[in-house]
Amino acid sequence: MDSIEKAIRSAFAKGDPGDRAFREKVYRSAFAALDRSLGANPNVTEAIAQRRRETLLAAVTAIETEFVPARPAAAPVPSSAPTPIPTPAPAAGPGRPPQPAARPRVEPPTASGVNAPGIGTLDVAAPSLDGERRPAPGRPAARPDRKAARQAERARAALREGRSARPRRRLRLIGPLLFLLLVGLAGAALWWLVVSGEGERLLAPPPAGENGGPRIPGNADTFEGWFDIFTAADPTTVTAPGDTRAEVMEDDGVRFIRIRSGASGSPVLFDVGQGVLEDIAGRRAVFNIVAQAREGEETQISVDCELGRLGDCGRKRYAVGPAREEYLFEIDLPAQRPDAGGVIAVNPDVEGKGRTVDIHAIRVRPAQ
Repeated sequence: MDSIEKAIRSAFAKGDPGDRAFREKVYRSAFAALDRSLGANPNVTEAIAQRRRETLLAAVTAIETEFVPARPAAAPVPSSAPTPIPTPAPAAGPGRPPQPAARPRVEPPTASGVNAPGIGTLDVAAPSLDGERRPAPGRPAARPDRKAARQAERARAALREGRSARPRRRLRLIGPLLFLLLVGLAGAALWWLVVSGEGERLLAPPPAGENGGPRIPGNADTFEGWFDIFTAADPTTVTAPGDTRAEVMEDDGVRFIRIRSGASGSPVLFDVGQGVLEDIAGRRAVFNIVAQAREGEETQISVDCELGRLGDCGRKRYAVGPAREEYLFEIDLPAQRPDAGGVIAVNPDVEGKGRTVDIHAIRVRPAQ
């Protein structure tokens, strides 16, 4: 489960996800967060913004399909009763006048497609010159059977009721489909905001103060509890061994640390305090690295962890562009008491071309 879907489902836990109005409120919070965040960074590219928008829209669509009721099977339509084949009249013999051909006899259908009980067969007379049908010569007009008429009327009423029930079933399905359509239109509107330069990045809301890091979009109460591993306000937790470099810089009032690895390829080290490890020991933890590359210098970074008695996180690798973004990973930590702190090692350019990466923050929190 990715972080966006997990954030939405965590927000669901604060209310009744079966209530569509509540779900809409959560989705609107996510999209509003996107709307605020994309405008905060004028360096965001169209490709990155569209990828963020598609990721959120796909997560919302996948979650919402779980609440769409199954479509009922259509009732079978009864077939009409077959019309009997007319029997030819007997041939004329000696001394026997020719007999007129027998008229076809048709069973009158009822509203349900079968003959109603009590209704006999009727003679079908040929049409007259004025287009009206009259009884056959020599036969009296059929008298209406009141009992049969009532039965036929009841059958027609039952058929009308069955037909009217089908539109009601269709109307019950229109609501969820219309809601999904509105979600898709909202995503299209967000894409327009991105390409027109009026939106913000998906990470919401913008930092509170010069060192406040962005949060994952959603209900703000759901995403509290991050422990700081590194902020630019305390660069003493950073070590640049050998030919690596780490410099604290500021751009438009926002401070960060710019790291560069030398020819040796050694990483820059960020200390993880023992107290932080004690808070997350025995739990599944989410690590969050907020970083961006310099304009025109997209790079690939690698991240390694050494957490003492709690083990390591394995090597992670990310492609970092010029937009400020969050790079997250999760690991399970054993239930042991740490006897010391740990380190997170970041190599800003695994290709060894001397590219730099700006690190704004590194945080960790227990997974939801």
